[in-house]
Amino acid sequence: MDNSSSIVISKNRRFYDEEVAELIHFGFSEYESRIAVGIAGEGSDCFGYDDAISRDHDFGTGVCLWIPTEDMDEYGARLYSEYNALVAEKERAYYTERLKERRGVMTIHDFYSNILRINCHTDTCEMTEKQWLTLDHSCLATAVNGEVFRDDLGQFTAFRELLLGYYPERVWRIRIAEKMHEYSASLQVNYARCMSREDYVAAEICKVRGLEAAMELFYLLKRTYPPYYKWTFRAMKGLDTKGDFTSHIAELADTPCNKEAWEDMKYKPNRLNYKDRIVSLSEDIGYDLTEMLKESGFISRMNPYLESDVKKILEA
Repeated sequence: MDNSSSIVISKNRRFYDEEVAELIHFGFSEYESRIAVGIAGEGSDCFGYDDAISRDHDFGTGVCLWIPTEDMDEYGARLYSEYNALVAEKERAYYTERLKERRGVMTIHDFYSNILRINCHTDTCEMTEKQWLTLDHSCLATAVNGEVFRDDLGQFTAFRELLLGYYPERVWRIRIAEKMHEYSASLQVNYARCMSREDYVAAEICKVRGLEAAMELFYLLKRTYPPYYKWTFRAMKGLDTKGDFTSHIAELADTPCNKEAWEDMKYKPNRLNYKDRIVSLSEDIGYDLTEMLKESGFISRMNPYLESDVKKILEA
């Protein structure tokens, strides 16, 4: 985390400690133990990724106040009004209309349901397998990022801990198998077919889809949710302790389709055209992921063609 990101997080924490906590304690003392406070959800500041470039939009001081649904009618509107008045009085708060939607007073149910785009059972702290399967990886990262400053009631934190516990085993395997198939189909099969047809636009799409699938599979095997796509590679560099996988991904992103490598080349499905660096990189990345699959106990052999082990992942 760079210094500017640390400043953003500490600024919001200081705002809570010095001003919001006092507002709650003296203005809502009878409900104080029912109001959870922190900074989480949408926004690069919640991931600690804000920098000077981030200041062009939705960059400002603020925290989230999460309350139970049944409390909203009792004191929610008053808390909403007084909190917004507090922010309005703050010099250089930069509280945009969009930031108002992401910060301030909201129910615990609405916070999680709006981010995950499902009806979350935050009261019983449960998730069905069907719900898990509909979720996007990055929205899960958004739901559990940031910091919780206070949660006496524990309801907000309980659902957060449920999500942080990661996918149930069967859902996890399904997700892994999906990304293995996507990687092989796009980069290990269809890229070569498209280059052989001289359809270079489609080949570029295959390359990008394969790159995305590889990174998502990396996160799955690390049992970590990837953040919003523009931060996926940045966060991945922190997880890749060896650096080999990150290096291969970066090289793949930088390598253009090599049209000359496919001139007078007759397409053969079982013959790899290593004259094209993208093809050899797809094998290198396949080996990286296979090694991770083996270390996780999913497979016992080293085969960079990931599609060959999809069935095995699903059968276990």
